[in-house]
Parts: sequence; structure tokens; C-alpha cells
Amino acid sequence: MKRVLSSELAAHVGERVQIAGWAHRRRLLKTVAFLIVRDRAGLAQVVVPSAAELEGFGEETVVSVTGTVTANPQAPGGVELTSPVVELLGEPVRELPVELHRPELSATLPTLLDHAFVTLRHSTRKPVFELSAAAIRGFRAVLDAQGFTEVCTPKIVEAATESGASVFGVDYFGRKAYLAQSPQFYKQAMVGVFERVYEIGPVFRAEPHDTSRHLAEYVSLDVELGFIENHHDVMRVLRDVVAGMVAETAPAAAKLGIELPAVPAEIPVVHFAEALKIAGADPAEKDLAPADERAVAEWARAEHGSEFVYVEGYPTLERAFYTHPEPGHAPYSRGFDLLFRGLELVSGAQRLHRYTDYVATLAERGLPIGPYESYLDVFRHGVPPHGGFAIGLERFVMQLIGAGNIREVTLFPRDLHRLTP
Repeated sequence: MKRVLSSELAAHVGERVQIAGWAHRRRLLKTVAFLIVRDRAGLAQVVVPSAAELEGFGEETVVSVTGTVTANPQAPGGVELTSPVVELLGEPVRELPVELHRPELSATLPTLLDHAFVTLRHSTRKPVFELSAAAIRGFRAVLDAQGFTEVCTPKIVEAATESGASVFGVDYFGRKAYLAQSPQFYKQAMVGVFERVYEIGPVFRAEPHDTSRHLAEYVSLDVELGFIENHHDVMRVLRDVVAGMVAETAPAAAKLGIELPAVPAEIPVVHFAEALKIAGADPAEKDLAPADERAVAEWARAEHGSEFVYVEGYPTLERAFYTHPEPGHAPYSRGFDLLFRGLELVSGAQRLHRYTDYVATLAERGLPIGPYESYLDVFRHGVPPHGGFAIGLERFVMQLIGAGNIREVTLFPRDLHRLTP
């Protein structure tokens, strides 16, 4: 007999069908018992004549039920299964770390993460990751429509990608190698092949952060595009991408009961030097502190009614070595950040694209050419003016749903303290 999902039962009233899923809840009464079965589509109620039939297993046991679909306005979906035959499809579950049938999970974050294989099943947890999946769909859809090609690049590399950031070393058949901090070098090279590329994949940062917004491994949504005039071309693409991601998450956001932000047609832009003034920060500061980012975000809401704001013109020497300086406006660069609700969501820039410029900037920063030679060689062979950006998926979702900790929106977080599950 072909399995029927809980959401399809109403179309089979009077028929004998089979459902399968998890024993979500059992109600054992004197004369009758009720079994609520959960599958990927929702809940189904099964009326069991004898409570004894449900006493041999507990909640979350995987079961198959064959029964007659009977109309009942009080049951989930307006129907229930009667005259059932219940079969266990796995070993009976005896004990759970949390009670999944309750509307809310009354557990600490460490408990949620320690028992993620179970707690992720809860109705308040699953929509978070449905939203993540929707955000990725939106990201892909916008870029595919604009002529981008998706690529997949190595995650084991010979040299650090981001200057100034720590890396995880690995033994690569007796040679020293590293887990990639980003696909930066490869996506720049691919501009010379496809002009416009993107990648969705894990990146690794061995930075000893122990905060609510940092992870050692996260999903990066990377974009690079060629034949640009300056970084504003990149920012326009980013605006479209963010709008597409937000729009695609609407169904999952409705399940979570959250209000999605409006993405303005033109996201306000403020120069880094002006951002320092808005925040009341020291004009000699080289970067925006978290408090500064919040102040700039408040300014954008008050002055432009926008929850998004671009900060452009970060000091060149404070950005990655491949960042293009702003000609005639030293020490500023064509690098930018997108702030969302007071937090840096995206970093991007126009990149250097001439070999001689790379040699000069590495020398200026006291970095050896050797480890980057294979990367620099790309720019001897014709790479157009280009730029790009990277969105941290988990940080995007955290800000979108208003989570207090990025680990709440990460399936299996990796940080200073956590390597399992």
C-alpha cells in the first residue's frame, strides 16, 4: 500500500490508507486511546480501541499505521484514522531528552545543541532551517536570473585566503595545507572564465571568538562579478540578492510569526568617515565597533526608514590585501559593509585586478609573494575589473528572525568549545 502524507488524508475519506512517521503524542484513556503521528507534512490522529496497543513504545518511535480515513472536525485536518493496525518500524523509544509534543521547548541552548538530532524535530526549530533553505533558494534564483554561474571550489588550500585571519592547518599527505577561509582566490579566477560566479559552501575561521555572533565554520554565500565600473555595481547586485532572499523566506517566516523587513529600492550609503561621526567615535578609528554599527543603523532607520545601510570607504590597510583603494582618496578603499539591524551582515569590495598592483600591495604590507604566487599568476593572463561580496547564511538568518545567538540558527555549530554532535 502506498504511503499517504498527513496533509493528503482529507482526499481519502472512506478509504483504507497507510501513513508513517513518528509517534508524536499518545493519549491513553480507559476506553480508547489516541495516537498522533507526525510526518514531514504535519500531524494525523489515529483512534486506537485499546490503550494496551500503545503501551509498548514511547513518543518519537517510528511507526506505520494502516487505517480507514474517517471525517472528524475535531481532529487535525478534519480527519482521523480508525480501525488501525500499528506497526513499529524501528526499536521502541523509551526516553527523550526533551518533550517534543509541547508547544515550546523549555530547554537551555546547550541542551538544544547537545541533543540536536532530537530537538531539531520540534515545531519551533524546524521552520528556522526551512527559512535557511528558502534564503538559499532566493540567493540562487536572483543570481541565476542575472547570468551568474554557480561554481564549487576546493576547501583545502595551500595558503591563507584572508590576511590577518587565523586558519586551520591540516596535514595534506605530509604537506602543510589549510581549510579555506573563503573561496576568494578561486571566485576571482573564475571571473576570468564566466564573468559572473557564485558559490554556496562552508568556510572555516580559526579565530578564537567566543561571542553570540561568531562561528568557526559557517555557510558562506559568495558572489563575484566582472566588468564593473566600481564597487557600487557590486552593491546594486547585493541589494537585489538580499531582496530576493527576504522574499523567498516569507512562508517560513509566517510559521515563525516574524515580520520581514522591507528592502528599499536604494539602500542608503554612508562613507566610513561619516559613519564614525554619526557614532561619535574617534575619527582615527580604523573599523566600526559593534556599538558604532548599532548607532549607524539607528541613523539609517531615523533618516531613511531603512533597516539596511551600506558603509563604504573603509581604510584600505584594514581590509584584505586584494581590496581596491579609492583613487585620489587615500587612505580609503572601495570596500563596503552592509549593516542590517545594527550588525554587519555582508562585506564586499572592488578587487585589484592587475598583477603589478598585487605585487605592490603585498610589498607594502610586508607579505611575501611566494605563498600567493599561484593566485597572482591569474592576473598575468587578463582579469577584468571586478568585485564581489560574501553573506554569512547563519548571521543573515539570526538577524532576520531576531535570534539572540547564532548557534540557535546553526544545525550543528562549531566554535571554541563544540565539536559534537
